[in-house]
Amino acid sequence: MQLPSIDNLRCFVSAAQSLNFRAAARQVNLTPAALGQRIKQLEDQLGSPLFNRTTRSVALTAAGMALLPIARRTIESAAECERAVRGDIERLPTELIVGSRHELGLSWIVPQLDTLAEALPHLTIHMYFGSGEDLLLRLRTREIDCAVTSTRLNDPKLDAIKMHREDYVFVGSKHLLKRVPFTRAEHAEKHTLIDIRNDLPLYRYWRDAPGAGDKLRFQRVLYFGTIGAIEHLVTEQKGVAVLPKYLVRDAIASGALRVLFPSVEPLSDHFRLVFRGDDARRPLYEAIAAKMMQVPLR
Repeated sequence: MQLPSIDNLRCFVSAAQSLNFRAAARQVNLTPAALGQRIKQLEDQLGSPLFNRTTRSVALTAAGMALLPIARRTIESAAECERAVRGDIERLPTELIVGSRHELGLSWIVPQLDTLAEALPHLTIHMYFGSGEDLLLRLRTREIDCAVTSTRLNDPKLDAIKMHREDYVFVGSKHLLKRVPFTRAEHAEKHTLIDIRNDLPLYRYWRDAPGAGDKLRFQRVLYFGTIGAIEHLVTEQKGVAVLPKYLVRDAIASGALRVLFPSVEPLSDHFRLVFRGDDARRPLYEAIAAKMMQVPLR
């Protein structure tokens, strides 16, 4: 069956709202006869009369009343198609799955959701919590739409918008360091280094910094996948680690954690809003990133 045309549906909606074919014809810039032809065409396509007409009145049939709300939505959807092609896609009702590591999501992204909803009322955000390569993998497979991460990108299919700078610090618990000092390179032999995985993506920020170098030989190295888990283990005196400064700022200020080799300033990085390069919603991602950048890391 041939689908109804948008123009015929528009004529039907105009006539259904006014219940006056002459007035409806003026609204859609047609003669009453042409409007009547379009309504008749629509009725023939759908196989049911939409109006009961007499010389004195016009009324919707049961089929006409059922069609009216659907016809209105169809016309609006067609208008959205036009807006999308014009580049107004960021204003369309949109749902996004945003990926983030757990501690960053809870401390920084989730508290911003209400503000983002006010600024971008057409946007609904869902969250996925993962870490590093897991987030990038799910971006590639389209399981999530975008991710906030400082993981370094080496995939040309991914694009990114730079956001907050992320600084790092090499730390250990004050109780651990009181029991097992760590002020010289040879002290590393009595300590456990904790990182995300075996290529040491966190420790590299300290190791590759000016004045550091690959001179520490740890008793052992443990991998725990997420920064939240590493922070917990360091606090519980299970080892030392390089962690984001914003995450442990308060613990350092209170003395619960101490900075190791404070003369060495670890390399910094940036959080990025990462998405697929073939995703046409870049204007929306730029709007999200600009809004989130107004809030400092916590």
